[in-house]
Amino acid sequence: MEEKFKEIVARYCSVKAEDIKNDMSFRDDLGLSSLDLMTFLGDLEDEFDVEFELGEDEQKLSNVRTVEDAMNMLKEYME
Repeated sequence: MEEKFKEIVARYCSVKAEDIKNDMSFRDDLGLSSLDLMTFLGDLEDEFDVEFELGEDEQKLSNVRTVEDAMNMLKEYME
């Protein structure tokens, strides 16, 4: 799952998937804008067959800052 996840992240930045570290910030380290991040989350939904509820999960989504934050949230939805 982690490899596929990082391949999706790499679509949105100039960092290769194998160079993406879990503690990297989407904004500061990878250069994603808020719009990029929302589009990225949509790609996660499609790739991993999950659905983030924007109304109910807005707090969780707003706390996604690092690669690890997003992976942990995805894992919760996949359980």
